[in-house]
Amino acid sequence: MSDEVKSVVVIGGGPGGYAAAFMAADMGMQVTLVDPDVNPGGVCLYRGCIPSKALLHVAKLLNETEEARNWGVTYTKPQIDLDKLRAWKQSVVDKLTGGLGQLSKQRKINHIHGRAVFLDNKTLEITDTQGGKQKLSFENAVLATGSRPAVIPGLAPDSPRIMDSTGALDLQDVPGKLLVIGGGYIGLEMGTVYAALGSKVTVVEMTPGLLPGADRDLVKTLQKNLEAKFQAILLNTKVKAMSEVKEGIKVRFVGEGIAEPEQVFDKVLMTIGRKPNSENLGLENTKVKIIQRGFVQVDGQRRTDEPNIFAIGDIAGEPMLAHKASHEGHVAVEAIAGHKAVFEPLAIPAVVFTDPEIAWCGLTEAQAKEQNRNVSIMRFPWAASGRALTMDRPDGLTKLIIDAETERILGVGIAGAGAGELIAEGVLAIEMGANATDLKMSIHPHPTLSETIMESAEMLFGTSTHVYRPKRR
Repeated sequence: MSDEVKSVVVIGGGPGGYAAAFMAADMGMQVTLVDPDVNPGGVCLYRGCIPSKALLHVAKLLNETEEARNWGVTYTKPQIDLDKLRAWKQSVVDKLTGGLGQLSKQRKINHIHGRAVFLDNKTLEITDTQGGKQKLSFENAVLATGSRPAVIPGLAPDSPRIMDSTGALDLQDVPGKLLVIGGGYIGLEMGTVYAALGSKVTVVEMTPGLLPGADRDLVKTLQKNLEAKFQAILLNTKVKAMSEVKEGIKVRFVGEGIAEPEQVFDKVLMTIGRKPNSENLGLENTKVKIIQRGFVQVDGQRRTDEPNIFAIGDIAGEPMLAHKASHEGHVAVEAIAGHKAVFEPLAIPAVVFTDPEIAWCGLTEAQAKEQNRNVSIMRFPWAASGRALTMDRPDGLTKLIIDAETERILGVGIAGAGAGELIAEGVLAIEMGANATDLKMSIHPHPTLSETIMESAEMLFGTSTHVYRPKRR
């Protein structure tokens, strides 16, 4: 980097935006962060990842009070104080966003509370939260405006009984009957929360299976658990119409084997995906290109067709994950600094924080089949894990997708308690080019769930201690 101080404006204060702003400041750049919230954090911290995980932790505790009966420990029915629960969830959000605010001030970042529109490739017009306007000149810009819940035009009536993910996290009440439209990770996570709090939850998904992007053997473990907790899971089914009636929201279903085509729910949660926030930014005043589904076109450095404007996070394409955005933010800042940097991960982990959790990274088994890859699939059942049995969670599964010729680890999938914590070892193995022998030879502590990764690798050689699987000759 030259001695000249570079000016950078970051538009959006989510996990991608604040990561980029903080790194740019740490590298000596003059940084302005434009975001309407009081402190950095974005949707993830304010209205997404963090509050949902706080509520999922409560759901896990409630579920465990029921499971404890199997171990000889019986609790009285929990009393749920919604006001206190909401306050606790908000306190978690406030601590994290407040901490980010302090970190921003320590780095002397100019945080403008407002929204920005490009006048050209060097100038922004910023409207602050009080309606005042100012112009800001910059050398480089990082777009990190995130995404919002997608909707189906004309399907949902204008009613307080219809919620998106943000409304569901507000936890205004616990509806008696809740319909969740969409069997993706957001719908299943929020369905898990409301089911634990006492709602009778029905999930409707238009495809043949839940979590369309995950391997079926991993989803099977979760679906069996959810079928016991949810009122119903309707697959290959669409919502044809919704209308508000005195009793709630009347919903008409179309699909295979629907016993009740019309049902009434107290509330409906719509979770059909997310849409990138790439509109109303003045991008038409620049060379930045919008491509399919509203994403911004970027290269390996996250540089748009306007060389001094970068885009990261949800607006830069799938997967729409906070940790992907943060790493993209670092790459963009490195590129602005003139360093050799490119965003080319071999494994971006995905985690569904249900009970049990599902996590995967790298190549999935379904992708391997689509690509006609010659792979070996090793599956270690948690019924053979001592640690899983002590937790009464033998229903889990750890699998490795291994190159059949080189024995290199190409993908890892885990279904079970704590899968989100375990998957990082799989990410590291793939990024470092580890092979099955590397995992087999790495001593894992006993008894732990992490041993299931080691024993999955041992299965390739027919030497797994706790599963008899002779090597095929």
